[in-house]
Amino acid sequence: MIRYALRCRRCGHGFDGWFRSSADFDAQGEAGHLACPVCDARAVDKALMRPAIAAAPGSGVSAGSQSGPTGGAVASAPSGEAAALYRRMQEMARKVRAEGENVGAGFAEEARRIHRGEAEERQIWGQASGREVRRLLEDGIPALPLPPLPEDRN
Repeated sequence: MIRYALRCRRCGHGFDGWFRSSADFDAQGEAGHLACPVCDARAVDKALMRPAIAAAPGSGVSAGSQSGPTGGAVASAPSGEAAALYRRMQEMARKVRAEGENVGAGFAEEARRIHRGEAEERQIWGQASGREVRRLLEDGIPALPLPPLPEDRN
């Protein structure tokens, strides 16, 4: 397994990701499977990493101190206008979840059925891959990724 330091192009959040190979990272990125855990943006790049070098026996450096977070700038939460925008996006996501129907992994299929008039028109939400969302948008079917909410982590 390869550990990469990753950085979100939208909010600048830094995080780690584990991949079977460099090709696996590339394939997941192209398929839209990589997402920022803070803002859910699919624009994720490899960040600069410090090399993982084992400490010499008797050097006084413990193994635990070698496995800390990757080098580079410490990630922080968005502030100012970005934080206000993110809060508004989270409020919108809460409203959609409260008023809409969770159709789960069948989101793309149900959105198409509603668009074609095969299902009752209503507000829905659920899960869809980046590829599915792109196809919906290309077909003129509105879809918007919802940001993750703090309560999702509980």
